[in-house]
Amino acid sequence: MKIGLLGFGKTGKAVANVILQNKNFQLQWVLKRSTLLENRNAAEFLGVDSEDSGLIVSSASMTVPDLLDKHPVDIIIDFSSDSGIHTYGHYAAERGIKIISAVSHYKEEELQLLQELAAQTVVFWSPNITLGVNYLLFAAKFLKKIAPDVDIVIVEEHFKEKDGISGTAAKIAEALDVEKSEINSVRAGGIVGKHEVVFGFPYQTVRLTHESISRDAFGNGVLFVAGNLTDKTSGLYNFEDILLPYFSTN
Repeated sequence: MKIGLLGFGKTGKAVANVILQNKNFQLQWVLKRSTLLENRNAAEFLGVDSEDSGLIVSSASMTVPDLLDKHPVDIIIDFSSDSGIHTYGHYAAERGIKIISAVSHYKEEELQLLQELAAQTVVFWSPNITLGVNYLLFAAKFLKKIAPDVDIVIVEEHFKEKDGISGTAAKIAEALDVEKSEINSVRAGGIVGKHEVVFGFPYQTVRLTHESISRDAFGNGVLFVAGNLTDKTSGLYNFEDILLPYFSTN
């Protein structure tokens, strides 16, 4: 399965590293805005022994249609910004290329665009694409269903430079009917990402915690999603759509 990757920051590099080491997927190219590292090989740059080309391409030098025609892929993975989907979305959908977006925050305009693209191809979006944190969300929703009146506290911790409330924490809050203003945020050092949901019962406490030890976890999540989208038809999917069949008792 051939993959194109948008974004080559800290997380994008970690995701590329994981893809390059997986024999079931081939990283065809990495698209970034600047010309820095242009025409370099991602595997060589990251020090990974891989046969994949992983060509680093700049959007300043090559248009997206040309890139998709010269270096066709089955899936585009987006770790860029909220505006990234506008640069490639329609071109990918027209070619039937699956889209996996792990962008943390989208405005209403981008969410509407995802819906439009989903009419033509498979589109997946998750603010946090790690398998562990989405399992936490799934389990939290089950517990809330069992005990709807339980007290719930959400705590999210990230690296010092991260702006705003974590998109994952916001998604957890929405799923559990907790006001976003009640989310407790910690910004310190180089914390990759930690989310904790505390359920306060009268005589007991249940804590569900997920902590990303390495950004490679995002790469593992991406490949888990990609593998579970192979048989999907056009539509907009999220992690719940993928995880629900695994919770079947049959």
